[in-house]
Amino acid sequence: MEKPEIVSAAEWQQARDELLQAEKEVTRAQDTLAARRRRLPMVEFANAYKFDTPVGAKTLLDLFEGRRQLVAYQFMDKGPDRYCPGCTHFTNSVPVTGLTGLAAREVTWVTVSNMPLAQIEEYKARMGWTMPFVSSHGTSFADDCGAGSGFMLSVFLRDGEDVYRTYSTTSRGVDRLVFVNSILDLTPYGRQEDWEDSPPGWPQHPTYG
Repeated sequence: MEKPEIVSAAEWQQARDELLQAEKEVTRAQDTLAARRRRLPMVEFANAYKFDTPVGAKTLLDLFEGRRQLVAYQFMDKGPDRYCPGCTHFTNSVPVTGLTGLAAREVTWVTVSNMPLAQIEEYKARMGWTMPFVSSHGTSFADDCGAGSGFMLSVFLRDGEDVYRTYSTTSRGVDRLVFVNSILDLTPYGRQEDWEDSPPGWPQHPTYG
């Protein structure tokens, strides 16, 4: 297996310093982008959905659990006994302690799927997941969010009884949020997925393969 070039300590430090400048430029660009994201307008969103949960039906407003902001990850429904590997990979990377940190900042996390609740509960138990996971089966929630039969992350804000949608992202926009991948991005071989721009000989595999 190919490895990074071996250089002197001085050469390594020079290369690292040059990369640090590029990293700082990206960080500043990300800060600017985040500032634009915080200034996005919002759109009123229906609150008539009835989500099936282990403790009974809940509305979208109920899912906020009294907090001001809600982040909802739409987990793909691929049919009975079939599960999206990408959604599974993402959900495996959501730490319970991370959700506690979000809650401290008035943000509630929920995973939503069009799968029936019984299928969700069976898969949750099999995977050992403990995050809130509800069913939107029989509702138009996924379609209204723009996820359709795919996956998407949506952000909502409530003002009293009114709910607004402020942000959404999918594809790599969601992928970059994966907690484990954030660490892998710092390692020599990266995520080892074939879409990455890596040197010849680097280990690479199909995404989630």
